[in-house]
Amino acid sequence: METRAHAKYLRISPRKAHLVARELTGKKVEEALNLLRFTPKKGARLLTKVLKSAVANASHNAHLDVDTLFVKRVVVNAGPTMKRFMPRAMGRATRVLKRSSHITVILDES
Repeated sequence: METRAHAKYLRISPRKAHLVARELTGKKVEEALNLLRFTPKKGARLLTKVLKSAVANASHNAHLDVDTLFVKRVVVNAGPTMKRFMPRAMGRATRVLKRSSHITVILDES
């Protein structure tokens, strides 16, 4: 039985979050948490929260054993982009895109 957890509108670009997320697929939950704990990136901190939420959903809602869970899939989608402007030389302005992400972690029993 698979369980999932979502985190929406996170202020990290999907490209940066995906760098960390692709390392987790297929790993046991404990191994994935250890990997994230020692990864020095912002995406690791955000993915840790979502992964812990998915584990809590699995144990509380589906009554699954936490020791048998593994990461089936991690999906990082693009959220809405905030558009800002930055002043430049000679009265010009350039566009700054502040991207956001939606992260979904799907766990399954082994």
